[in-house]
Amino acid sequence: MSLLTLTNIHHAFGSDVILDGATLSIEPGEKVGLVGRNGTGKTTLLRVIQGTLKPDSGDRQLARGTRIGYLSQDPEFDLEETLRDAAEGAFAELHRLHVELHRVYDLMAHAEGKNLERLLRRQSQLDAAIEAAGGYVIDHKIDATLHGLGFTDDQFSLPVRALSGGQRGRLGLARLLLEAPDLLLLDEPTNHLDIDGREWLEAFLAEEYRGALIIVSHDRWLLDRVVDHIVELDMGVARDYPGNYEKFLELRRERKLTESRVYEKQLDRIRSEEQFIARYKAGQRAKQARGRLSRLERFKRVELVERPMELDVINLNLPGTERSGDLVIVAESLTKRYGQLTLFEDLSITIKRGERVGVIGPNGAGKTTLVRCLLEELPVDAGCVRLGSRVNIGHYRQTHEHLDLTLTVWQYLQATIVGPDGESRAGEQQARDLAGAFLFSGRDQEKVLGDLSGGERSRAVIAGLIGSAHNLLVLDEPTNHLDIPSAERLEQALSLDGGYKGTVLLITHDRALLEATCDRLIVFDHGNASVFEGPYSEWREKRAQHEHARAQAASRMDDLESRRAKTAAKVAVRSAPAVREAESRIAQLSLGGLEERIERIESRMREIDRLMLDPAVYTDGPRCKSLQKERAGLQDELRPLEFEWSRRAEATD
Repeated sequence: MSLLTLTNIHHAFGSDVILDGATLSIEPGEKVGLVGRNGTGKTTLLRVIQGTLKPDSGDRQLARGTRIGYLSQDPEFDLEETLRDAAEGAFAELHRLHVELHRVYDLMAHAEGKNLERLLRRQSQLDAAIEAAGGYVIDHKIDATLHGLGFTDDQFSLPVRALSGGQRGRLGLARLLLEAPDLLLLDEPTNHLDIDGREWLEAFLAEEYRGALIIVSHDRWLLDRVVDHIVELDMGVARDYPGNYEKFLELRRERKLTESRVYEKQLDRIRSEEQFIARYKAGQRAKQARGRLSRLERFKRVELVERPMELDVINLNLPGTERSGDLVIVAESLTKRYGQLTLFEDLSITIKRGERVGVIGPNGAGKTTLVRCLLEELPVDAGCVRLGSRVNIGHYRQTHEHLDLTLTVWQYLQATIVGPDGESRAGEQQARDLAGAFLFSGRDQEKVLGDLSGGERSRAVIAGLIGSAHNLLVLDEPTNHLDIPSAERLEQALSLDGGYKGTVLLITHDRALLEATCDRLIVFDHGNASVFEGPYSEWREKRAQHEHARAQAASRMDDLESRRAKTAAKVAVRSAPAVREAESRIAQLSLGGLEERIERIESRMREIDRLMLDPAVYTDGPRCKSLQKERAGLQDELRPLEFEWSRRAEATD
């Protein structure tokens, strides 16, 4: 039985039709990728599924008892709770028990007598209830989920109000994953995740989560690994494709080719009819021509298919760029710190003309800072940077305050790019051709920048940079607001055979974009950065091999420690009579004799400590080692004496 069925869903915002007969069915455990251009209604459809939006018409059927979890773009929390407590809120009853237990501990700090006994009994009851509710297992699950999404132990105790917007987004995702609903709705869950976080989420959704899933994501690698079929929203209609994203591209290409053939045949028919009408509209056959004109207009209105927009072909005729020097950036022994925090140290890299270099690493590691240092926008604490000759930089940043929002898309591009010779002003047709290559239809090209979505505006800026004859493109997270087709267009433009021939420095978590465009990497890891010679897939394989070797080494160490523990236990068993004999001798000492031996040992230990401060001693290696060994032996001898003295003192109280 289906968890969810949507039938013939129609919805419009004013005159803008978003869903036009969308139909969808989700089975238990099914994992679906929901794709489509920005603005095609993906989020609207998720809201209909969730039940927070009632469509204009159509039917929604949800199986009885089905729990739906939806990743809100602005999750709500108690701002005074700690990060970990907020995540624990996924387990409502367990969270309530923990809150009460914390309150009991607070009361016990000041309680006495019967009140303290009552609180101790309540503590015992709460401990038992927490264990029965799976407390220990769930605690581990909470910690693993938070770690997987990039939080550290030090952050667990932070109040929610101290978290950034991105951190709250990740916390919302963590709580939702821990809730484990029957149907999980994720709308761009990777927006605030670095590469490690994306890989963890992939593994969790593919291997651990057992419920049904509908995910909207521009991360093509995640879709390839997680989903078992794709639903594409196109012109308000939901089309289903079996398989992952790679299979979807293949099947969609076949469908688009068929549609293109149908469209061309329809155009041939239209041209033939128009020729007949033009030829006979004023002669003896004018009545027949008018009838055919009426049928032609009805045909265009009812039967003519949309012209297919191909997503896998790009024809860019980019302006020529001035040739830069062979060495574009040379950096030697760079170090950058902020207070006690070292971002990178002793980093050297040479970027040559035409290379594509990717910069990867955790959020906040210093990737953007490094790039700004390489461009000589920020000073370094040590080392030097030299920009090559005739370097013309185009820099894509996260914000676009420089834009004139009153310009249309084609006007902005015409004012930004240059002509085919790399120097003259671009013409209108060149600007429109570039806009079309980056998926702006004729109607979209007339929109002013102020009316565009964030993704559309980013696409226009990227198109302008690529068409502006820069011989060095610096792109900082260019796909953050792009849908998949737009990211694929950027990927095609930056690939070696895609039109752009300059040098690229790319900061991104988009693994598909990295793999398709970059031949070298700068990798941030644990407070430093290093250069990897090779594409992302090779680095990923090397890292996996390193982690496997480290895990094997840790396993061998655990085995060694286990064998040592067993050996120590055997030695202890064999030496038990000697231990019992020593304990017997200590027990026979009088209290005065016990105190005398303790004082003698402590006196010698103090003397050794004084000697160790003497330069003549601590610079004498053999003597220093002998004194340390003697002190350790005295400490072992002192421990049972102090225990016996303490036991006798308690017995006399």
